[in-house]
Amino acid sequence: MRLKSIKELNIEKKKVFIRCDFNVPLDDFGNITDDRRIRSAINTIRYCIDRDCKIILASHLGRPKGEINAKYSLAPVAKRLHSILKQEVLLAKDCIGDDAKAKAAALSEGEILLLENLRFEAGETKNDASMAEALASMAEVYINDAFGVSHRAHASVEGITHHFDSESKAGGFLLQKEIEFFYQLLKKPVRPFAAIVGGSKVSGKLQALTNLLPKVDKLLIGGGMAFTFLKALGEDVGASLVEDELIEDAKNIMDEAKRLGVKFYLPVDVVAAEKFSEDSVIKFVTAKEIPQNWMGLDIGPATVKLFTESLNDAQTVLWNGPMGVYEMDKFSKGSHKLSHVVAQAHATTVVGGGDTADLVQRTGDDEEMTFISTGGGASLELLEGKELPGVINLMVKDEI
Repeated sequence: MRLKSIKELNIEKKKVFIRCDFNVPLDDFGNITDDRRIRSAINTIRYCIDRDCKIILASHLGRPKGEINAKYSLAPVAKRLHSILKQEVLLAKDCIGDDAKAKAAALSEGEILLLENLRFEAGETKNDASMAEALASMAEVYINDAFGVSHRAHASVEGITHHFDSESKAGGFLLQKEIEFFYQLLKKPVRPFAAIVGGSKVSGKLQALTNLLPKVDKLLIGGGMAFTFLKALGEDVGASLVEDELIEDAKNIMDEAKRLGVKFYLPVDVVAAEKFSEDSVIKFVTAKEIPQNWMGLDIGPATVKLFTESLNDAQTVLWNGPMGVYEMDKFSKGSHKLSHVVAQAHATTVVGGGDTADLVQRTGDDEEMTFISTGGGASLELLEGKELPGVINLMVKDEI
């Protein structure tokens, strides 16, 4: 099974519905602060423009919870698309109402219509069949280029695919790139293959860790989740974040790593503080000597050195999850230093997860990474070995 590509469809002069992920961050004044997700969809949009398609773009933005809220309007996205594409982008007043349908019906070849926020309709997140049918009725071809929401069974992602046959639905260039990268990573990685997994909790990454173990040669654990593993080894971790109910799972993962011959790395020192605050006093301590009532909030310099040396011979590096509370300068150094190390590695480097993508952009290392995934939850579900609802109906079997 493989994902069918937009290149395999005859889309010449047809009306094409492209599900994009324009869920971009906005400041208090409604200005886009990071347009990476918009730019990631441009190749697919231009491909359709070049084939004289009538183009309908659809996306969500934020969490309006099924109600119209001007704060979540896609107007800033339409404006940014206009400046990038250098052509007018029409914005509908709704996504399945009279205005959207009228504007979609009136589209000429090469014109672009952006529907208003899909999540202004409660049916979107409920995968409502009538909403999916209403969206599908506007177009002849469906293209999913929104990897970031492909793990969601929503009306514009999963439900809509049932209204198009195999010759009129496919993945866009971004979706295809994401799926192929993760397939290569999990099925045919160039070895040694090292995975760096961070973030605050083991619970959010437990299935991914279990699925990754048989595939990797090295597993490096950082972030808040490391303290559950350290406590499982009998270490006193002070007031650090620990999921006591998952200590047995942590032990099982470490035992399985040992059985499989996977080299397993945990922090040997941390940046500790009495409170979770920018003005707190900090100290560097070994992972065995975190004082009572103090918490580890970043990996320390010895851990950065250990992790650096462990990555020296890696040919493939997957990184999902920061090493500490990187949003605070005081607890960001470990993540920042590791970002530089990964960026300079002579390896295929893949960054997955929204926080990690944000981190490598902050450090200026984003251009040095081989690939940065645009979807946090979707990439995590792929790492867990799950099928994505927004992708499975676009897969085809190659004839032998």
